[in-house]
Amino acid sequence: MTSTPKIEDALRAKIIATPDVILDDKDVMRALVAANEKIMGDNIVDLRGIAMDRLESRLDRLEDTHRSVIAAAYENVAGTNQIHRAILRILEADSLTDLLAHLQSDVAETLRVDAIRLVLESDQNDDPMATENGKMHKAPGYMDAYVTQRRGGISRQVTLRRVDHGDADVFGQDAEQIRSEACLKLDLGADRLPGLLVLGSKDAEMFGPQQGTDLLVFFTGVMERVLRRWIT
Repeated sequence: MTSTPKIEDALRAKIIATPDVILDDKDVMRALVAANEKIMGDNIVDLRGIAMDRLESRLDRLEDTHRSVIAAAYENVAGTNQIHRAILRILEADSLTDLLAHLQSDVAETLRVDAIRLVLESDQNDDPMATENGKMHKAPGYMDAYVTQRRGGISRQVTLRRVDHGDADVFGQDAEQIRSEACLKLDLGADRLPGLLVLGSKDAEMFGPQQGTDLLVFFTGVMERVLRRWIT
């Protein structure tokens, strides 16, 4: 003759005193539901158990979504702070030479990029390969050709993309290490040829077409207004 084993008195008293401990434990509740289904047999469908499984799956999906939203919010705040710090450094420049120095040092470090190049279109006979502290001059039309990768079409104000390597004309000896870039078109005002600010990164995931561009559009607007003071 057999009998069902009883729960120890101390454990039973603890469960009765704090039932939430059982209800909040997913593994314990799953084991209890499975035991209940085993008692009922294979010919009985427990709709309540099925509903619980579906609710549990739905809760797991909601928790995953919640974590993703929070992570995206933190990432957005961090990105905003980065752009703001870089802009404050740019606004401290009191000359074009000072601005170029900031771009190559503090601004690049703040934005976590490996190279920054300022390309200015010029109708003068400048040496297209000459680079002065990250600044270079190119022939008219170069900016749109670079942004569209010489395929034609409309060039957006901000273009983010992955690359097999950087353009040697822009990044020079650093080109082979560049794996993604942000191309920021600069409107330098009426009767002035446009410019282009190129941010290059060794990280292929740093810039991509799926990313938002609002912060970089704002950054571009600040750069345009600062450059208009000194570009002739």
